[in-house]
Amino acid sequence: MRAILAEKPSVASELARIVGATEKKDGYFEGGGFMVTWAYGHLVGLAMPEDYGVKGFIKESLPIIPEHFMLTGRKVRSSGGYVEDEGSKKQLQTISYVFDRCDSIIAATDAGREGEVIFRYIYEYLNCKKSFERLWISSLTEKAIIAGFDNLQKGSDFDGFFYAGRERSRADWLIGINATQALTVAMSDGLFSLGRVQTPTLALICKRFLDNKAFDIKNYFQIELEHAREGIVFKTVSADKWEDKKKAEAIIRLVERSGNAVVKKVETKPSIIQAPLLFDLTGLQKEANKKLGYSAERTLELAQNLYEKKFITYPRTGSKYIPEDVWSEIPGLILALNCRKSCQDAVEKVKWERYNKHIVNSLKVTDHYGILVTENIPTMLDGQENALYDMIAKRLLEAVSPACYREITDVMVSVSDYDFGLKTVKITSGGWKMVNGDFEQEGDDLLGDLPSLHVGLQLKIHGSQVLAKKTKPPALFTEADLLATMENVGNTINDDQQKKALKGIGIGTPATRAAVIETLFERDYIRRDKKALVPTEKGMLVYSIVSDKKIADAAMTAQWEIAFEKIENHELKASVFRADIQMITREITAELLNISRPSRPEVDLHCPKCRDKVVLRDKLVKCVDDACGWIIFRKVCGVQLSYKDIEDLLTKKRTSLIKKMIGKSNKSFEAFIVLRSDGSTSFEFPKTKKRKSR
Repeated sequence: MRAILAEKPSVASELARIVGATEKKDGYFEGGGFMVTWAYGHLVGLAMPEDYGVKGFIKESLPIIPEHFMLTGRKVRSSGGYVEDEGSKKQLQTISYVFDRCDSIIAATDAGREGEVIFRYIYEYLNCKKSFERLWISSLTEKAIIAGFDNLQKGSDFDGFFYAGRERSRADWLIGINATQALTVAMSDGLFSLGRVQTPTLALICKRFLDNKAFDIKNYFQIELEHAREGIVFKTVSADKWEDKKKAEAIIRLVERSGNAVVKKVETKPSIIQAPLLFDLTGLQKEANKKLGYSAERTLELAQNLYEKKFITYPRTGSKYIPEDVWSEIPGLILALNCRKSCQDAVEKVKWERYNKHIVNSLKVTDHYGILVTENIPTMLDGQENALYDMIAKRLLEAVSPACYREITDVMVSVSDYDFGLKTVKITSGGWKMVNGDFEQEGDDLLGDLPSLHVGLQLKIHGSQVLAKKTKPPALFTEADLLATMENVGNTINDDQQKKALKGIGIGTPATRAAVIETLFERDYIRRDKKALVPTEKGMLVYSIVSDKKIADAAMTAQWEIAFEKIENHELKASVFRADIQMITREITAELLNISRPSRPEVDLHCPKCRDKVVLRDKLVKCVDDACGWIIFRKVCGVQLSYKDIEDLLTKKRTSLIKKMIGKSNKSFEAFIVLRSDGSTSFEFPKTKKRKSR
């Protein structure tokens, strides 16, 4: 009898069907010489400090560095702390029973570093010594699964994946546990969570926010001229920019008196835009955020659903390429897409005899290749799954299409010693851009034809105007922008040598970046302002404390990602990396324990019950007199009340309109928070305007 351990019940069910384990039991399937069971993701993880007998959040206990890391079953938070999750405990008992009854094991958790850790931690926790093999597949289609079972690999071949994943989880534990406890002890007011990737990511958001707010927006003016020739109207804009509007107006009068412009330069150059590569997970998350407005977490969730429904290949990949042996499958996938109504027009635009093979590069395929559709074409998906599937399908069609060829023409004309210019883009061969009809205007470039122009030609000025413009601050991060920065964090580093060394290196992995961003939301460190990510009051407080500390150093975190790759490839011993992490843990802990909490602004507000003073905390506002007992919590229906909200409430008896609160029905609403005479609060809803009867 052979045991198969899948990562999720849905995957276990499909594997069981294919191997003939059709008899459903409590927590597993049996039949055909197999017992197939499943985990629920991370059933086993690293033990917490209290499991080692260490009392947390005490200065003398820090740093906490276990001599040997212990494993424990999944725990959940309860009123008395963390307790074992009963459902997980039961499934671990089932897995143990299955392993005991079988002669050997097939690891069928997701094929990647994280999936390897999930299997190995369960295997170690159960003290299992039986031999195991690895099912390594990139899609859940029947064809792929059968091929995978026909080519099972030695479990030891994936030791590198496990060692890298184990060291990542231990590094996260050491840095996260110790930094969080050290800062919380030093602040002595509320819980302040820090993490190996979480904190550098928060620092990126806060720095961008501060740069945006500190930017000195300046007005400037340019002059636009209108011309016409051969029935084509076009406009040129002054090369000069003026801060003084009166200066621009004086020059425009001079230009108008001249009446004509002389062509000074006409330069046409060919330009090629290569077809995009396939999506990796981060690329898909960026595009889905830009085009569909999905969060990184939502995109991953939808992609995982499509994978488990056998419609796409493994989504948690960091590669945009495919190996040579997969190329032969591409024509069949494109032909299959012709059966999907939403893709038919796009398929018709693909040049069958001119496939672009630039996505084939076996050297750039990591543990999985770029995201592809499978031969299973969906007919019934929900709206968001449909949109994401079509995005993946059309990216494949774009990727195998030819490059887009263009001609870019720069024109410069001169009037009274002032230069005016324009740039036009003419598409000579649409190539991959034909798939989505993606011919949007690029910046200030004009898309279209110009009349025939040559140097020395005089152009009549048919109209002119002064354009009022403003300098633009650095844009606030959207999730797409943040993911791009996390993916290439070396670009944010000022030191040229470090920047060169970390070129193309990111923080986190494609599979974990979404979770990091969501953690910042859960910690109330950031919030969404439309599409922008902005820090909260608490997030800015944390940043002000750690911005110059090791814990916020993106370069250091990126270097660890390089180390994980080396461990995976057996180029670096895990023990060497572990010693380095322990040393840095001690440094980070000492640094944070020695910080001084920034002094809070003096709060001159009074208790509504006894008129004594109140104190402002991160989570609450309370009367200084414990006997009075007046208190309100600052988070109301998911929204953190600002100092201004608290001030308005206590002085004016009501806040301004609070938006985006979440009610019991999980729907957002807006209301004023009103202070009653007894010190309690209530909502007051804005009056809706009645429609005038006709």
